[in-house]
Amino acid sequence: MNDQPSKQPSDQLGQQSTDQRPLSRQILSLAVPAFGALLAEPLFLLADTAIIGHLGVAELAGVGIGTTILHTATGLMVFLAYSTTPAVSRFLGAGNLGAAMDRGRDGVWLALLLGLVLALAGWFAAPGLAQLIGADGAVHAHAVAYLRWSMPGIPAMLGVLAATGVLRGLLDTRTPLIVAGVGFGLNIALNFALVYGLGLGVAGSAIGTSIVQWGMFGVYLVVLFPRFRTAGTRLAPSPVGMRATAQVGSWLLLRTVSLRAAILITVVAATGLGVTTLAAHQLVFTVFSTLAFALDALAIAAQALIGRELGAGRTEAARALTGTMVRWSLWFGLLTGALLAVLAWVLPPLFTPEPAVQAAATAGLLVLAASQPLSGYVFVLDGVLIGAGDARYLALAGVVNLVIYLPALLVLSWVAGGAGIPDAGVQLALLWSGFAGVFMGARALTLGWRARSEAWMRTGQY
Repeated sequence: MNDQPSKQPSDQLGQQSTDQRPLSRQILSLAVPAFGALLAEPLFLLADTAIIGHLGVAELAGVGIGTTILHTATGLMVFLAYSTTPAVSRFLGAGNLGAAMDRGRDGVWLALLLGLVLALAGWFAAPGLAQLIGADGAVHAHAVAYLRWSMPGIPAMLGVLAATGVLRGLLDTRTPLIVAGVGFGLNIALNFALVYGLGLGVAGSAIGTSIVQWGMFGVYLVVLFPRFRTAGTRLAPSPVGMRATAQVGSWLLLRTVSLRAAILITVVAATGLGVTTLAAHQLVFTVFSTLAFALDALAIAAQALIGRELGAGRTEAARALTGTMVRWSLWFGLLTGALLAVLAWVLPPLFTPEPAVQAAATAGLLVLAASQPLSGYVFVLDGVLIGAGDARYLALAGVVNLVIYLPALLVLSWVAGGAGIPDAGVQLALLWSGFAGVFMGARALTLGWRARSEAWMRTGQY
């Protein structure tokens, strides 16, 4: 690894820490393109679903199971981006561009190796995973076909995550947006040709997506190689750097697992309350996930900017930036919450014709609307602490949050179901009061307590 500070031009390796633009422009220049790029993966899965939907019910159900498994796996692997971004930005802020690019290279190598392991395991485990979710007969066969032919693209998919993290660390979120946008267009065209033109069916959709993932990864390599050369970074990975990235990543993986667990147990609770409540919960959760992309974009800007400031040793600037980001998140939450409250009666009919589901979803959306400022606060502080490299605290806090949420959810589920409340709207409002109130509230308390201290600015792991 290069240990001496480098002074390469900023147009080759990203914005330098002397960026004189107003802070609002810096935040928007990162957050807006990041929001567009974040939509890429759901759009890939949505395109697969739309194309396959015309083949038949069994094919659509099989792809639904396959995309659920893939989305879960890639969601857990997001630490590859979240561990690389702050490391690169912190070294960039310190003026050590060689070390920044070395760490970016090691993150990409780690992603490829993990992707290879997951692809091999996924190929052989596909039948068991599909069966575990409940697929059988023709649905099982299609799910296995989709999963297996998606596996060749897994290393590239994880490589794209890590490479995206490198560019975010260099304060470049526009390139990932362009690559994701072009990739999405190519994915639709190629999948359509393979599914219908060559008659490959479900397998063709997965093959097309795998090919596009490798094409996107190839573009990232073309973008990154000149920056590696400019920084004097060798292409061979550093075991020390890969181990450091894996260490931070393991804590971030635990953080992500705690979030996924909270979502899963909420779905289980909704399932126990009946089909109407479950269907309405899925609708509300879809809206929550969409709004989360916008909040995640602010969090990504926080990751990169906080890493830069701490790398440069400007702790007061980092604290001031945190205050600014929190204010932005609260105002954004108020805005989206007000808009969602107005649309709470308009959105459900767009998703379902069932009056009972519509009424229940409206109740859940109103709770979600009220919680938006809290969600904005949580997402941004999460990004701040990730940018500071405070991964261990985030992981342990995630476990604490889950421990607080589980008994609260059990009580709310009993009140909603065991106490004999027949109204699905009241049931869903109680469930979302638990998730958006208790769970997100616990996250707000643990993150806010940490942000008020000085410890998070001294604990960066790189």
